[in-house]
Amino acid sequence: MKSSSLTYSFGAVALCAMAALLSGCNREQSASAHGSVLDPSQVKVEESPDVNVITPEHPEQFRLASVELQPIRDELKVTGSVVPDISRSIPVVSLSGGRVLDVKARLGDEVKKGQPLLSITSPDISVAFSDYQKFQTDEVLARKQLARAQLLYEKGAMALKDLQVAEDTEQKAKVDVSTAAERIHILGADLNHPSPIVEIAAPVSGTIVEQNITPGTGVKSLDNTPNLFVIADLSRIWVLCDVYENDLSKVHLGDAAEVRLNAYPDKVLRGRVSNIGRVLDPATRAAKVRLELDNTGGMMRPNMFASVTFAATSLKRRPVIPSSAVLQLHDKSWVFRKEADGIFRRQEIQTGMVLPDGKWEVLAGLSTGDRIAASALQFSSAADAK
Repeated sequence: MKSSSLTYSFGAVALCAMAALLSGCNREQSASAHGSVLDPSQVKVEESPDVNVITPEHPEQFRLASVELQPIRDELKVTGSVVPDISRSIPVVSLSGGRVLDVKARLGDEVKKGQPLLSITSPDISVAFSDYQKFQTDEVLARKQLARAQLLYEKGAMALKDLQVAEDTEQKAKVDVSTAAERIHILGADLNHPSPIVEIAAPVSGTIVEQNITPGTGVKSLDNTPNLFVIADLSRIWVLCDVYENDLSKVHLGDAAEVRLNAYPDKVLRGRVSNIGRVLDPATRAAKVRLELDNTGGMMRPNMFASVTFAATSLKRRPVIPSSAVLQLHDKSWVFRKEADGIFRRQEIQTGMVLPDGKWEVLAGLSTGDRIAASALQFSSAADAK
């Protein structure tokens, strides 16, 4: 029994020793197989070149330009539309209700003061004439009664108080006749031509810029009907512009502005800011800025689309570069800035307005004194061919 237990112990020890030997061999083989990857001395790091750094073979052949400061008058470009001057726009209304028989003028027509615009058959006119005729009859009767009362008073057959009553009645009858006649005149009818048809005439000369009436349309009372027409004097007009709140600080009363119309893109019209709205549109966050322009020739018409450029009153020095130094690529602006002798970097910039001398304003990306390739297109072509 003792001998078999000893034999079992020696067997277990031998198995453990063999397992440890095999495990050590496997670790050595794994380390040997991967030794080339894990050894830091054998790792080589390669840096990729900066694609924006360019080293031309003959840098001396490229002319350079410097970023310079130049006095610039700030400009703001916005859109607007032509509208009539409200102070020169007169509504055409009818004080009598009825139905339109005939319309004698149309939207866009030029009309003169007193020219008939439309005719209306109105029951209000009929009632007014009826009252006028009744009051005339009452006034005739009151006048006869007064004459009789005066005669009786002179004969001593009537008391003074009765004469005074007759005088008062005759005076009230005259007032009624006068009031009825004035009402007919206000309603637009003619006392000498009693008729339920009344003609509405133009109150001023100008252009019809709004029409809300057609033949057969019913005309209601003054308080619940739109204007029949609106006549405007278009010798002076307004241009209303939308200026966003971020740009309001750039616009001031009295600032000069250039206006270009889509219909006449080659013509430049000039005006001045006469009003800046005090309330912003809650949907667009923009204020209405008003320009007043002379329109004696009638070239500008209501609802025309306009492009407006506001110019600041003072000059500011801003960095500028030649337009030839800018390369437009993928909706971005690029220049080639010199970093050292024979080394250039392709630099993205933000450009502003194009100046009359052909230079571009630089908003970001360059500093005053930076040297850049004067011809970006030529430099780019040479760099690509390298």
